[in-house]
Amino acid sequence: QVQLVESGGGLVQPGGSLRLSCAASGSIFSGNVMGWYRQAPGKQRELVATITSGGSTIYANSVNGRFTISRDNAKKTVYLQMNSLKPEDTAVYYCNIRMELMVAYNFWGQGTQVTVSS
Repeated sequence: QVQLVESGGGLVQPGGSLRLSCAASGSIFSGNVMGWYRQAPGKQRELVATITSGGSTIYANSVNGRFTISRDNAKKTVYLQMNSLKPEDTAVYYCNIRMELMVAYNFWGQGTQVTVSS
């Protein structure tokens, strides 16, 4: 089994910054893909960013240029640096880990609230 523990969410003013962290434990295989997704009230969960073990990244158009995803493979941790935050970034942010060729291997964190408001 896999556990994902998130931290770093909170309340921030527009234009501010937050850094989310997600530490994985349990049966972690090399070659995994980790990512961040978010869900605002009344909306579908959407991809924010993903990063492979080799460092290849994908960003949603809405966050590209403002957010940066990174990972520390030794610590089994993925980060999301969020800059120039906007009210529309307000959502519950979820950490995810998966293996592209192992469809049953797909786990989620508990979610952390990010609120951008004056």
